[in-house]
Amino acid sequence: LVNMAKRAGLPWDAVLGAETAGAYKPQPRAYLRTAEMLGLAPERCMMVAAHNGDLAAASAVSMKTAFVRRPHEHGPAQTTDLAADGDWDIVADDFLGLAAALGC
Repeated sequence: LVNMAKRAGLPWDAVLGAETAGAYKPQPRAYLRTAEMLGLAPERCMMVAAHNGDLAAASAVSMKTAFVRRPHEHGPAQTTDLAADGDWDIVADDFLGLAAALGC
């Protein structure tokens, strides 16, 4: 992820994943450790995903949630995660919609 972000010129403060958290989704520790590494309470963090299960796990540890639709992530025959199926804080069709919802 770090190399991808650098290549794309993305100005991120941090790229955190399972390797740095020492746990994998949907384990609560994966989310809690990430918030801890940022020095933030989970309530001050938002999990952005196209997978309802990932968002449910993040919500369970009090993180904010944003579902961004990616209906072709796994090809045209994708049958899962085509729509938000939870009470997520934000539901967006794309990342521009997410940015608008966040006031960016």
